Amino acid sequence: MALLRSLSAQRTTINLVKSGSCSSPTAASAVAAQRTHHHQHQRRNLHVATPSSLSPNLKHHLHHHLHLNRHHQLIWSLLIQQRNVHSPSGPNQQVTQADVSTVGRKQQQHPASSSASSPQRDPLDVSFNDPIAAFKSKTTWELVRAYLVYMICSSEKLVEHNMTLLKLARSLLGGRLFVMLMKSTFYGHFVAGENRHTIVPTLERLRSFGVKPILDYSVEEDITQEEAEKREVESSVSSAGDNKEEGAMPQYHVDKSFADRRYKVSSARTYFYLNEATCERNMETFIKCLEAVSGATFGTGITAIKLTALGRPQLLLQLSEVIMRTRKYMEDFVGGQGNVLTHHKTIKDLEKYYASVGDNKDVQEFLKNVTSDKEGILHLFPWSGIVDENSQLSDTFRVPDPQTGQMRRLISQIPPKEEEMFRNMIRRLNTIVKTAAELDVRIMIDAEQTYFQPAISRITLEMMRKYNKDKAIVFNTYQCYLRESFREVGTDLEQAKRQNFYFGAKLVRGAYMEQERARAQALGYPDPVNPNYEATTDMYHRTLSECLRRIKLMKDCGDDARKIGIMVASHNEDTVRFAIQQMKEIGISPEDKVICFGQLLGMCDYITFPLGQAGYSAYKYIPYGPVEEVLPYLSRRAQENKGVLKKIQKEKRLLMAEIRRRLIRGQLFYKPKGNYVPI
Repeated sequence: MALLRSLSAQRTTINLVKSGSCSSPTAASAVAAQRTHHHQHQRRNLHVATPSSLSPNLKHHLHHHLHLNRHHQLIWSLLIQQRNVHSPSGPNQQVTQADVSTVGRKQQQHPASSSASSPQRDPLDVSFNDPIAAFKSKTTWELVRAYLVYMICSSEKLVEHNMTLLKLARSLLGGRLFVMLMKSTFYGHFVAGENRHTIVPTLERLRSFGVKPILDYSVEEDITQEEAEKREVESSVSSAGDNKEEGAMPQYHVDKSFADRRYKVSSARTYFYLNEATCERNMETFIKCLEAVSGATFGTGITAIKLTALGRPQLLLQLSEVIMRTRKYMEDFVGGQGNVLTHHKTIKDLEKYYASVGDNKDVQEFLKNVTSDKEGILHLFPWSGIVDENSQLSDTFRVPDPQTGQMRRLISQIPPKEEEMFRNMIRRLNTIVKTAAELDVRIMIDAEQTYFQPAISRITLEMMRKYNKDKAIVFNTYQCYLRESFREVGTDLEQAKRQNFYFGAKLVRGAYMEQERARAQALGYPDPVNPNYEATTDMYHRTLSECLRRIKLMKDCGDDARKIGIMVASHNEDTVRFAIQQMKEIGISPEDKVICFGQLLGMCDYITFPLGQAGYSAYKYIPYGPVEEVLPYLSRRAQENKGVLKKIQKEKRLLMAEIRRRLIRGQLFYKPKGNYVPI
């Protein structure tokens, strides 16, 4: 047994070193060391041990150990189970457990691989009805806990008052007992751990079952509605006042009735601006997430961030309004709707439009700064300068009046202090993305409300242009419940093609539907949301199909298909099935690494784990943070699960089936040991 332990330890080390996908652990450590010169406080560098050479004796036993025939492995497993003995960690344990779990099930009768070069792969049941595949990464206690959590989430009254009940439990039990209770229930199910060190075992277990992490430090402020409204109103209006000039668009101005952006939102976190120092701390938190992901995932991990955490929301509102007013300006020029580049108008066309005022120096200077290529105009404004340099927003966003040549301002005058705040926001984002590129970790910039989104998407695309030159580091998020999603994705794909950068997109259904509808109705602008659930599903599938169509075109032309990377972030199994079927039909394999799938930790394990174990690129969104500081996150998870009762019923059914199976087979003390390597 001592010999087997030695073999298992060495085998685990070999797997860790060989399975790094994009950069060596040594390189990641070196980059992390370099980061210490860029920050005022030190961070812990993560190192990976390299394997020592195997002795001839160990090599002989390893060869024999890895070539035991299937029959002997099964007998050995049953003997161990009968004696309630657990073998030490190692690849053979995964084989025995998988064999015992799958007796009589042809679909699961595939032995673990004998080397890291040919990792274990299981067939995929696209009906997602296999409890073994769904929960082989869980202990029996974790299954019981999950079932209990879903039982509570099925009670509308408990969920409706969950935050009140949590606070009551905290006051009755005291801090210590309350933390123990939460770790045994909701926190333990939905959250990976309290800090970047305690989450490592969770990340390692996910990896061993073919699943990669999207890391998120999920501490949220628990502030009152009054405080939220006060902060939002103060930070969404310029110190010069909210001057609604001619042509102003009401949706891009704050309204106190909707100032608490948490209103009717259960599946997304909300940041409320307090001051610049808070934004600096948020930046540091995101960087710590990057370092944690890099150290534990060997270049396959992702960190999610929100732009509203990095700056004053007023600036995003004003930028969004500029972008939408520019589109209206272009409509007057060419007719029709859509982004500037979709019209394929050239600089010469624009010169003709300004023919009567062509001698005006301001007009000539404006034309000089227009971004274009051989296919036409890309942008009216020099966005690359805005995100790279110290441009003044007030001076940049001006267009000529075609009749008089006088420059019209599309953005109200921004005071110097707020100009500096904008530059600070861009600096923070640049710092985060640069760090991600150095550490070989990807960044997903979350979508937010439609009144922020034009600015968020524009800035994100510019970050792609700047950093996605050799691979997709930066990903944008597209909410498919919006009527314009298909057009927006198509336009951004076109920009990536014409400006030659890698395009990354996360497709989601969306988090703000009820709030968006209510706000549009109250402020009197068109409802931006699709009319019903079916229309949203159709929008999602159309958008995904367009991305896949373009990937296939690139493959057929011999181009790098990885220039387009898509995450299907959905808990809807029909959408996941649709994506898999589309991949098969157009000849895209998981090994192409252009499509990945993502779900939240603690939700829809019956989708994520079978995908990862079948060789698809699968992710779990991993929240972490101190127990008492993630209560708002846990409250939202309970609310979200209440709204997807059908999914809960299926998850409960599969959980009970697996618990019952383990009881019957005497596997109550099952220890998960995976031998899968993420794609």
